Amino acid sequence: MTATSLTSSQAAAGRAGDKVFSGATLAAGCLILAVLFGVALFLVVQAIPALTAPASEIQGGEGFFAYIWPIVIGTLIAALIALIIATPVSIGVALFISHFAPRQLASGLGYVIDLLAAIPSVVYGAWGAAFLAPQISPVYTWLAENMGWLPIFAGPASATGKTILTAGIVLSVMVIPIITSLSREIFLQTPKLHEEAALALGATRWEMIKMAVLPFARPGIISAIMLGLGRALGETMAVALVLSSGALTASLIQSGNQTIAAEIALNFPEASGLKVSTLIAAGLVLFVITLAVNMLARWIISRHKEFSGAN
Repeated sequence: MTATSLTSSQAAAGRAGDKVFSGATLAAGCLILAVLFGVALFLVVQAIPALTAPASEIQGGEGFFAYIWPIVIGTLIAALIALIIATPVSIGVALFISHFAPRQLASGLGYVIDLLAAIPSVVYGAWGAAFLAPQISPVYTWLAENMGWLPIFAGPASATGKTILTAGIVLSVMVIPIITSLSREIFLQTPKLHEEAALALGATRWEMIKMAVLPFARPGIISAIMLGLGRALGETMAVALVLSSGALTASLIQSGNQTIAAEIALNFPEASGLKVSTLIAAGLVLFVITLAVNMLARWIISRHKEFSGAN
């Protein structure tokens, strides 16, 4: 066999491999879209009875939207608390691992952070209910006595500590490993030439991070935060164990509030008839919220990617 024919056969095999790989990736993309469409269709069809039922037949007697909006607010509050706590901690830990810690310490700490993401949510919930809530209850009492003039700290504080603030803290602990791991990988991808150029111009380590690392990593950080937000929005068992559900209240330290995921998890096993449709309709609302969050994240990333190394 001549070299020319061998080269031709290799090229033909390469083109065939490219076609197979391209077809496989196309099929995978179409499968994801089909599954997403199927889930959305199922939720819509099953939710129609609850959306069209008389208001008196829905829990609370005032219609579906009067039933759903308090737990939507509770879901957003818990997720917002989690992000407010987790984002700066996660970015700080990721920067420490990628740019400040010695190599041996960084590798060990990175392994521990990754391990935290593998802990089941029910374990976090049990920790929050059995340990964190009783320990933080005196803090809530102090906040009610000294800062009760703020609506978010209005008393009386929960005696058990099972409040929306406790749920948000537990969610933040669950979200930290996700944001930290992704941010760390993005920070490590910063071109060394950019970092060395900033240091050569006389920048300190922190100034180099502000000028070179953070602008490069901005889209990745946003993606990590939005992925963590998705985890916080859809968490069920941890919130169900930690939160004493009740009516919507502005205070973060009183018993009350509820999230959509926890509402579904607590009530679905015993639900029947219209109640099942109501809970599925609540799931549809959560589905729409999550989809909107991801679309917003993609829009933010598309606006900022030209100013970073993402492209």
